[in-house]
Amino acid sequence: MAALSAWFWNERFWLPHNVTWADLADPAPGVEYPKAGHLFSALPLALGIFALRILFERCVASPCARSLLIHPGVGRRAHSNTVLEKVFTSITKSPDSRHLDGLSKQLDWEVRKVQRWFRNRRNQDKPSTHTKFCESMWRFTFYLCIFTYGFRFLWQTPWMWDTRHCWHGYPYQVMTPGLYYYYVTELAFYWSLMFSQFTDIKRKDFMIMFIHHLATIGLISFSYVNNMTRVGSLVMCVHDASDFLLELAKLANYAKYQRLCDFLFIVFSVAFFITRLIIYPIWVLNSTMFESWAIVGPYPSWWLFNFLLLVLQVLHIIWSYLIARIAVKAVLRGKVCNDVRSDIESSSENEPDTPTEGPKAYSHSPKGENGTNGHCAAAKARVQNHSSW
Repeated sequence: MAALSAWFWNERFWLPHNVTWADLADPAPGVEYPKAGHLFSALPLALGIFALRILFERCVASPCARSLLIHPGVGRRAHSNTVLEKVFTSITKSPDSRHLDGLSKQLDWEVRKVQRWFRNRRNQDKPSTHTKFCESMWRFTFYLCIFTYGFRFLWQTPWMWDTRHCWHGYPYQVMTPGLYYYYVTELAFYWSLMFSQFTDIKRKDFMIMFIHHLATIGLISFSYVNNMTRVGSLVMCVHDASDFLLELAKLANYAKYQRLCDFLFIVFSVAFFITRLIIYPIWVLNSTMFESWAIVGPYPSWWLFNFLLLVLQVLHIIWSYLIARIAVKAVLRGKVCNDVRSDIESSSENEPDTPTEGPKAYSHSPKGENGTNGHCAAAKARVQNHSSW
């Protein structure tokens, strides 16, 4: 274990030339440098955030949903059938005509009855609008609070106004309490997203978001151990700037305020494009790749850190394409249409027999104000988060 630890924490990988772990181990009295052990405090905090989310959704978000006439749906449940349940869980959730004919003969049912059973069984797992509203309200609340805290903190720092301060005196930069709380809270939140991703609404970009959360946790932890926390705080703030707008647009959609949803979606789209495609590469990547090269110089972990940031930029481009596609459809159809990411669950389909939504879910509002045929959101990740790095 000692040999493995020495290999993993190799100074020539983690630190610039002529800097050792011993140089950072004993700072002056009252001075604290980041240490890898500090990150363990994020794990119990993540469990606390997860518990807080459950309480928030039950005690705050759920009453708000009911006040907006969004009630928990009670869908039609499929009748218990051992044969069909086995096919549903182990073979296919959407049987083709060959399977339908075989099951129809085996059970002596009409094909239509078998189709109806599978449709009801799929819809049985579909989350209600009430559930999605509570989830989005929690994310909106957290993103808004953490962005407000981070922006107010960074407003008082010199590196927000001149990014070269991210590298002056590196790596001997003091870890202040405000920066520590910002980092650990963000890290804990993304750990909580990792815990809850398998219980939340299943989305088409599940794997993209899973990679996003892993990259986020890796970047936050990596930059903390390397004491790249100054530039790391800029990255987090840039990503948090648009996340709460996405969740707010989704809340408006679930409440059937379509025009408000459309407006918030446009605001979110503009904020997302500006922060992820302009500010992030020009302000942040320019500092990490060029200003740091000139002031500190490259070393092995520097290359890895910038590679991870570039991976994140690729995800930004993918999400921007999805958002732009939604925006084009919104212009063509007059309202924000079905979201490519946030409200289409892989575990269910939009089917005509979905009882929890009722027939109004497929009709247009006469005035075009509170239509429900389409969900406001965008292709980002928890752009969710989220997110978030």
